Amino acid sequence: MKTVDLKIVILGALGVGKTSLLYQYIHNKFYEDYRTTLGASVLTKTITIRNKTIKLQIWDTGGQERFRSIVSTYYKGSDGCILAFDVTDTDSFEALDYWKKDFQEKIIPKDASYPFVVLGNKIDIPDRQVSFRQASDWCEQRSIPYLEVSARDNINVQLAFETLIQNALVKYMEPTESYLTESIKLKSEKDDRKHKKKKKCC
Repeated sequence: MKTVDLKIVILGALGVGKTSLLYQYIHNKFYEDYRTTLGASVLTKTITIRNKTIKLQIWDTGGQERFRSIVSTYYKGSDGCILAFDVTDTDSFEALDYWKKDFQEKIIPKDASYPFVVLGNKIDIPDRQVSFRQASDWCEQRSIPYLEVSARDNINVQLAFETLIQNALVKYMEPTESYLTESIKLKSEKDDRKHKKKKKCC
C-alpha cells in the first residue's frame, strides 16, 4: 500500500488553543502547558483513510505578532490549512481574515480551491462571544467547512482534523487521477486508429 505524505499547517491568533488541539488529536490528551509556541513545532501521525496510509506532518505555528514573518516560511509545500479561533475571543475570530489572506498570498501555487477548515475552539467555556451563526456565515461565504471543537473535552477534534485531511487527500490525488484519465484517453484513441487502419487494409 502506497504511503501518502501530507503537510498540514495550523494558524490562528495567540492563545486560541492550536497546540492543545494538536496534542488532543495526536496523543488523545489535553495539553495544559501554556508556553507560547516559538515559531513552529512539528508533530507526526500515521493514519489510514480510504485504504491509503497517510503520514501526516502537522506544523503548529506561533500566533504572536513577532513570529508572523517566521511562520509564513512554513507554509511552503503544505497540503491543507487549519484556521483556528477562540469562540470566547472576538479578536481571534476577526484575525481569521489576516491569517487566511497571509497564507494564500504566500503559498505556491495560489489555488482558490486549496483545502481549508475553520475550527471554533473552547466551546466548553460558557462565556461565548462569537456565535455559531456568525462563524458559519463567515465560512459559508468563503466555501470553507466550519466545526466547533473543544480541545479540553475532546469534542469534534478528530472529526475536524480528518475533515481537512480527506479534503487534502482529494486535492493531492487530483494530478494522479488526471494523468490516469489522460492515459486511458490516449490509449483509447490510439486503439481506435489502429482498428480503423486494420479495417482499411482488409
